[in-house]
Amino acid sequence: MDSKTIKRGFYALLAATGVGLALIALFLLSRSAQNAADFDRLHIVILSINVVGVLVLFILLVGNLARLLREYRTNVPGARLKARIVGMFVGLAVLPLLVVFYFSVQFINRGIDSWFNVEVEEGLDSALELSRAVLEIQKRERLFATQHAARLLGRVQEHQFVFELSMLRRESGASEMTLFGTNARIIATSSANATASLPRPLTEEVAMQAQQNRPFVSLDPLENGSYEIRTAALVTIRGRASPIGVVQAYFPVTERLSRMTNSVESSLQGYQQMVFLREPLKSTLTLTLTVVLMLSLLAAIYGAFVLSRRLVAPIQDLVAGTRAVAQGNYDTILPSPARDEIGFLIDEFNDMTQRLAKARRETSLSQALVEAERANLEVILARLSTGVVALDSDLRIRTANQASGAILNVDLENRAGEYLTDIAKNEPLLEQFVDVARVHLDAGETEWREQIVLRGEVGRRVLSCACTTLPSDGDSPPGYVMVFDDITALLQAQRDAAWGEVARRLAHEIKNPLTPIQLSAERLRHKYLHTMSEDEAQVLDRATHTIVQQVEAMKEMVNAFSDYARAPDMDVGRFSLDKLVHEVVDLYRAQDSGVDIAV
Repeated sequence: MDSKTIKRGFYALLAATGVGLALIALFLLSRSAQNAADFDRLHIVILSINVVGVLVLFILLVGNLARLLREYRTNVPGARLKARIVGMFVGLAVLPLLVVFYFSVQFINRGIDSWFNVEVEEGLDSALELSRAVLEIQKRERLFATQHAARLLGRVQEHQFVFELSMLRRESGASEMTLFGTNARIIATSSANATASLPRPLTEEVAMQAQQNRPFVSLDPLENGSYEIRTAALVTIRGRASPIGVVQAYFPVTERLSRMTNSVESSLQGYQQMVFLREPLKSTLTLTLTVVLMLSLLAAIYGAFVLSRRLVAPIQDLVAGTRAVAQGNYDTILPSPARDEIGFLIDEFNDMTQRLAKARRETSLSQALVEAERANLEVILARLSTGVVALDSDLRIRTANQASGAILNVDLENRAGEYLTDIAKNEPLLEQFVDVARVHLDAGETEWREQIVLRGEVGRRVLSCACTTLPSDGDSPPGYVMVFDDITALLQAQRDAAWGEVARRLAHEIKNPLTPIQLSAERLRHKYLHTMSEDEAQVLDRATHTIVQQVEAMKEMVNAFSDYARAPDMDVGRFSLDKLVHEVVDLYRAQDSGVDIAV
């Protein structure tokens, strides 16, 4: 399972969760709107479900918007079209829903407000204000009575506090009156209830008012539903700056007044509860309508996203396929959607890519054949002993084989792209070669052939060079290809062959008289050797022997000379050095030099 499938499942789960929570909230709201008790009990639950549902819907909406914005900013194909489609659908859905929502809320508020009578509420408020005014009058009267009692207590002696306090309690109608000292200690107390053991203590709020030199009065409810008035006043003695204590008194409120006050207050509370439920009812119905609005908006927006993706997906595939084809992937085949205009366009795109792929395969095959021929040509050039150099019109090297560098004594094979004139600056042989070539090229001769003589450290070298033009590529001027070979050895071989022919003819002419000379010497020796005296015979024998021997030696030399550059073969063997010396001396004795040679 890929990441895209997981994301789609996650978003679908969020959408289902949001819709489910919205439906549950709608059901609970419809139930609670019919009963105030149910509303109080389900209010928090409904609010929580609504919050969770809104959060889920918000997360789903934010996820889709974030994805759309990310695609829009990164220029994903189809993102702008998707944004326009979503915007149009959202606009078409939001505006009518907002109009309906506004008028529905107004209708709910005005309809609920018409259920309540304003005069009843005003009458209850007036009755409650009246009862409160009566109680306020009684509170002021009781406070005045308590302050009067405090002034009277400030005039009597301390031992008269109990008697005076009881009398003042009966006169004022208080149910309990207690005199407290400055430290909240009970000085005297009086109560209408004889069974009461201890008076009620001084409360903190009364003590705080006493510390601020202020009287205190309050209306306190009792457990039986009636009320009592609690008052407190400071007791001061003439001539003393600080009070000596606090008088606290409790006055009962009549049962009739308490009952009337409770009745008015309970009636007002009931009506106020109804008034209170009026706004929650409005809120409930408004919240129900809002949830419906949120659900409708979510469905519309999510539907817009889904529909935009379905509409834009074929276009995105087409854009991706176009980019793939632009990058050279001609085997791209797009999935064909429904049989509509976009489907027809994608089918045409697939046909185009198939034709392009076929053309590329044919081109690749042709290119492979060309590369094979080029590789064969490179192998042939590498194996040639003849130098081959391809040049641009400005003598920039296109390619050169290994033999060209060996002949010109410089590496040209690995210097493609360099100018031949720049390389020749430091290469004497190449410089001479370039000078001869430029003479022809500067003269406009593109087809020429010449023998070039190069002289350098390696000696004299003769090259046979031929030049022709290369086909031009477009508007660029044509280049040149120069083919040259070192024919120094060939010329030497030709000269050697010519001299060898001369040597063979000369050797033949020299060899012709040697045989008669040898035969004549042998005939003289054979004819006259036995007729001569011993001394003369000895001289004739040595002379004829020397002639025959030298003729044989000359024959060997002539045979070797006939082969030209081949030296005579050496015949290594044993011989008499004394005999060799005498033979050499006999050759020189025949000369008339006036020199007597003795051995």
